Amino acid sequence: MAFSSYKTIGEVLKAFQITYTEANFVVETPFDIPDYFREDLQTVMREGVVDNSEFAICENLIYPVLKEVWKRYSSKFILWSHQSLNYDEKLSAFPEYILAKRSPLGKVVFDKPYFILVEAKQDNFEAGWAQCLAEMIVAQKLNGEEQITVFGIVSNGDRWQFGKLKGEGFTKNITFYTIQELDKLFAAVNYVFQQCELQLNRLLAA
Repeated sequence: MAFSSYKTIGEVLKAFQITYTEANFVVETPFDIPDYFREDLQTVMREGVVDNSEFAICENLIYPVLKEVWKRYSSKFILWSHQSLNYDEKLSAFPEYILAKRSPLGKVVFDKPYFILVEAKQDNFEAGWAQCLAEMIVAQKLNGEEQITVFGIVSNGDRWQFGKLKGEGFTKNITFYTIQELDKLFAAVNYVFQQCELQLNRLLAA
């Protein structure tokens, strides 16, 4: 069954025998947002058409936030855009964005572990989480013996929802974040990046 065929998160949970829980695991970690970013985002949201398609949502609202946080962690991670993940003929995924370990071979080499997968949807969060969780499962399998927590984000540009997959358990954060409360949103995204950095440090030290 192709991952695009999953329309509900329940279908994915049943297919892969993943348990589902809800809890607020995100610990808001303050991030100093540059003034130029605030001004640019305000201009884009006021003057531009930012959500007429999933491509527009990605380019105007999701990627700018991810990129701004990623720059603080860029010595260790690469933020990949529209990069496919392939485990086998049946298990493949094509998330909008993936945060992966920076390869010692250079920035153009797609290297595991895969920490964050981001899915953009036009207000259909049920289908968005079905797709995102399936992609997280692919990332988990590709990471193999490196047992890490894989994070997922589903966003329509305005609302951002967070989840994490550890072992056979998926947890969805109860609280969602909105681009209208930019400081809180950045604090949530920064927390996830920080957790990825801590995991990577543990892997490198092992």
